[in-house]
Amino acid sequence: MISRSDLTPTILIIFTIIVLMSLGFWQLDRADEKRKIESVIVLSKSEPAKLVVDIEEILKKEYYNVLLKGHYDKNKQFIYDNQTVNSNAGYYVLTPFILDDKGVILVNRGFVPWGNQRKVLAEISVNQKEQLIEALLVKPKQRIQLQNTEAKPEFPLLIQSIDIEKLASLSKLPIIPMIAQLSPKSENGFYRKWKPFYGSVDKHLGYALQWFLMALVLCIISSTLALRKRNKSKHL
Repeated sequence: MISRSDLTPTILIIFTIIVLMSLGFWQLDRADEKRKIESVIVLSKSEPAKLVVDIEEILKKEYYNVLLKGHYDKNKQFIYDNQTVNSNAGYYVLTPFILDDKGVILVNRGFVPWGNQRKVLAEISVNQKEQLIEALLVKPKQRIQLQNTEAKPEFPLLIQSIDIEKLASLSKLPIIPMIAQLSPKSENGFYRKWKPFYGSVDKHLGYALQWFLMALVLCIISSTLALRKRNKSKHL
């Protein structure tokens, strides 16, 4: 029978074990999610790029190489600052691409290093004729909040984060929540060597194993201490 003095630490130990086990199963769920994404990417890479014109279809094509038809808007470009490629600090050039159905998607035309003159932008003007481009579709990841900008922003606009709703408001364009990473095969781009998606399945499995081991060790320690205390009480 457990005494009152032993009840509180016992409850704490059981609660801690439950938390550790829950964290382990959560990491296993995360690994499954990443595994599913990797499967989608493998499937998308095996298919040739196809023309997509419907916005709803575009939103379902994350990690797919697609063909987009429309024209660039060179007057409302964004400079996505604080980027590093090959140990060089610089920025990505995000240019609105007006689709044939009048929807708008931001095209990441590639990386440009700042060099020794941070306040001097590269020539980012682009031909606005109707054209067909190939790109990889990805969902934007917002890392930090977009800095406050004047009511009448001056383009090209320097940004620190990709907040689609905010950028749509600033540009007065119906930008859809997807980024098109311009293929090296397409013209009008800068340095483009897009990093492949790493699902980190092994990382999540490793974390899960750590949580389960911690729960196991706690079980062993608590059981050993309880057994010793029980044996000690028998000899009294």
